[in-house]
Formats: sequence, structure tokens, C-alpha cells
Amino acid sequence: MKTLKVAIVGCGRIADAHVEEIAKLPAGRAAVVACCDRELLLAEQLAVRYEVPRHYDRYHEMLDRERPDVVHVTTPPHSHRALAGEAIDGGAHVYVEKPFAVDTVEARDLIAHAERRDRKLTVGWSSLFDPPALEMRRRIARGDVGEPVHVESSYGYDLDGTFGQALLSDGSHWVHRLRGKLFHNIIDHPLNKIVEFLADDEPDVHAVAYSLRPGRFGDVRDDMQDELRVLLRGTRLSAYCTFSAHIRPMGQCVRVHGTKASIAVDYQIRTVTPEPAVRLPSAIGRILPAFAQARAFLGEGARNVRRFARSDFHYFAGLQEQLRRFYDACDGGGEVPIPYRDIIRVSWIMDEIWRQLAMTNAARPPS
Repeated sequence: MKTLKVAIVGCGRIADAHVEEIAKLPAGRAAVVACCDRELLLAEQLAVRYEVPRHYDRYHEMLDRERPDVVHVTTPPHSHRALAGEAIDGGAHVYVEKPFAVDTVEARDLIAHAERRDRKLTVGWSSLFDPPALEMRRRIARGDVGEPVHVESSYGYDLDGTFGQALLSDGSHWVHRLRGKLFHNIIDHPLNKIVEFLADDEPDVHAVAYSLRPGRFGDVRDDMQDELRVLLRGTRLSAYCTFSAHIRPMGQCVRVHGTKASIAVDYQIRTVTPEPAVRLPSAIGRILPAFAQARAFLGEGARNVRRFARSDFHYFAGLQEQLRRFYDACDGGGEVPIPYRDIIRVSWIMDEIWRQLAMTNAARPPS
């Protein structure tokens, strides 16, 4: 395998994670040769922090001079289609941060463009490759849960965090220009954990959104809802998606309920545990499952300690694994880590959510 030349466009906070995880790949696998941002200072600062050889504020110039094998697009979503398309035209494969595109039309168009040019694409759903996600799939594949019947995916968000404070302090922030506003930038996290279980391209979608924050700005910031519930129903599986800016503790959790058993995945504390079942009659049958669950959590804690001891317990472990798989695909060594069908399905579900929320908001009488 040759050393892949990687370029980064968009030098915000997530770009740091990309550069750091690329550096952790086996020696000679990939090297970041350049970075670019419209704000030259941001590109320069990234280059200095990580010893990136060259930095630019003109994207065309970077592509022409560097001829990268792979471009990572880590900019706001409005620019994804154009920037990824230019990279593909320049001969590069492309990693696009989430959300992949602003709508399904753009998503289909970008994927079709890459396929015509024989280039590979992936999207920033790195949590799908975290150790708990890989362990969950292993257990489901061996039949632990039987046939999945229902999936619950929840995502907690902190509006008091750095990004939340930025969009609440600035009515012109790019998030407010998205159709789904805050949800649009985040909701593919819980949705992408559902679609791998759905057989349907266009499942039934029922979405409800509201805000628990009091309006205090008198502008578009007061229109930003912060609680979202989505019910999905496919041919053989249903799912429930929760986004909340107020539930505590925050977390990312998935529960898969099957015909034989259920399994719970916590992406924050990195655990995969079976849901205990009552198998004995009377009070004893209700006492024992708690001990079984305690044993399961103890085992997961021990597993995480062993990973930590091996220096293998990282926040962005999933990103590193996704990059490894994507770069192998770029070198002709396998399929892209995320099927294009799943990218399109999440885009379609998001479009349907925004359509329903727009209808509901339009019908709501003014306060």
C-alpha cells in the first residue's frame, strides 16, 4: 500500500481530531500534506499545531498544487456538495463530515458523481466503529438477540457547551440557516444507529419537536427547538429516536430488542450489556436479574480497564477505525465502511422530519 496524501479543508475543532487519528494509523499508511481554510490564520494554526507541511486559504490552489489522494471535508454542511465535488474532479477520494449533505437530492447527486469518477466517499459517522458498536454487531451476528424487532436510539446534547453557546450567542450562525437548525446538524448521530437494522428505503416517519428553553432573544434563536422525538416503522422493525438538550445525564445509547433477547449499548461509558430477563417464578425470579446485570457491567468495566492499560481506550477510537477501513477501500482493499444506501436513507428520513416539522409549525397559532 502506498502512503496516501491527505488534505483537510475546514480547520475548525473537528479537524484536529482528524489529523490526530490519521497520525495514529500504522506508519506509512497516510500523511496530512496540507490544510485549507478561508480564514488563513485557522489553517496556519492547524499546520503549526500538527506540523502539517503547507497551508492555504484558496481551495483550488491546494488541490492543484498538492494533488491529494484523499480530502477530508470538515466544513459546515452548506459547502459539502461543492467542496467534495471539486475534490472528486481533482482525482481524490473524500471523507465528508456529518451531515453528509443538506438534503437527499444533494446526497444522491454527490454519490452519483463519485461513482461516475470511480472515487470513494464516506461520511463522519465514526461512532458506528467505536468498540461498543463493533461488539454489539458481533453479538447480534452470532444470534444473541434473535431477529431485531425494535431499536431505541437516544442522543443527549449540551447547549451549555462550546458549540451550543456559539449558536445561541449568534443569530447569524450557520446552524440557524439549516432546515432543521440544531437537529439538522446532530440528528444523523442517533439515526445512523438505526438504519443498519431497517430493511426499508422509505419507512413511515412520525416526528414531533418542541422547545423547553424560554424564548429570550426575539429572533431566529427563539425558533430553534431543542427536543425531538421520531417514530420509525418499517416492514419488520420499528424504531424510536430521541434527541434531547435537557435530559441528564447526557449520553448516546442504543437498545436493540429482538425475538430472543435485548441488548443495550452505551457509547459514553463504552458498555454492551444484555437486558436481564425474569426466568424463574416468584420473587426469586425478580431478584436474580439485577445480579446478572451487575456481573455484565463488571465484565464491561474490566474490559475497559484492559483497553486503558493497552493505551487503547480513546475518545475517537471509532474515527481511527473508520479511517483505516476507508483508506483500505481507497486503495482497492474492500468496500467503503458505510454503504451509500444508508447515507441516502438517513438523508431521506431527515428530509421527511423537516417536512413534518414545517407543517406542524405552520399550523401552530402564533404565541
